[in-house]
Amino acid sequence: MPSGHRPDIMTEQTPVTQAAAAKVTLPDAQTVTEVRHYTDRLFSFKTTRPASLRFRSGEFVMIGLMGDADPRTGKQKPLLRAYSIASPSWDDELEFYSIKVQDGPLTSKLQHIEPGDEVILRPKPVGTLVHDALLPGKRLWLFATGTGFAPFSSLLRDPQTYEDYDQVIVTHTCRDVAELTYSGEIIEKIRTDELFAELIGAEGLAKLTYYPTTTREESPKMGRVTDLLKSGELFRDLGLAEGMSPDTDRAMVCGSIGLNLDLKEILEGYGLREGANSEPAEYVVEKAFVG
Repeated sequence: MPSGHRPDIMTEQTPVTQAAAAKVTLPDAQTVTEVRHYTDRLFSFKTTRPASLRFRSGEFVMIGLMGDADPRTGKQKPLLRAYSIASPSWDDELEFYSIKVQDGPLTSKLQHIEPGDEVILRPKPVGTLVHDALLPGKRLWLFATGTGFAPFSSLLRDPQTYEDYDQVIVTHTCRDVAELTYSGEIIEKIRTDELFAELIGAEGLAKLTYYPTTTREESPKMGRVTDLLKSGELFRDLGLAEGMSPDTDRAMVCGSIGLNLDLKEILEGYGLREGANSEPAEYVVEKAFVG
């Protein structure tokens, strides 16, 4: 879900043009309720949820803050970027997972938000990483790098994910171990929280496999997921027969443009076709963050 020229960055796109506005007015202002910083590059935050907002787990919305005032006119314009909603569709709050870019127009400001602050949220969710864009299958693969884990954080907490598939495998590849903290905590919560035991059930939770890897810092599993797929190492690690089949396997991809392109080639080599909301197939890629 990152931009094309900066791996693992999903927030720094060409600014979305909006009419000049002097202040944020409801219903587009939401209150920040929680902020957590994981590394000097990554943080998450939660906001209130508009009562009217309905979304499918895996979709994204436009999030932002007011930009600096124009020195000539004094007017401000909103700085908006696409953010996957990391919380499931049933949650009362909205959660987002972001990278920090020190000179980024938006994240240089957004990384300093605190509970009680307000952010702009345009309540028009869209996206391709949704169950409706895939044909029925037996095994679901979720491939993420960096902040690309965000939409999967939503999908993995949605009971439908486990109702639709016999096995759910999520891979998360980052440079350093600390960058896996967010996904590791989400997986741990799903596996141990009583709420998810009730929502998903023991049988559903048994379907979930988490496969984290690093590419720079030493960790229990190192390597790019694309290399691990090509070599067959990933399948062997999970005790699976090598390869995928369009009859059984479905996949969602969210990461850097390099990952997206490489995985498209790998998946299509197995006979999987790219799907969309209008024409479901065997795999989908989130294009919104690739520029």
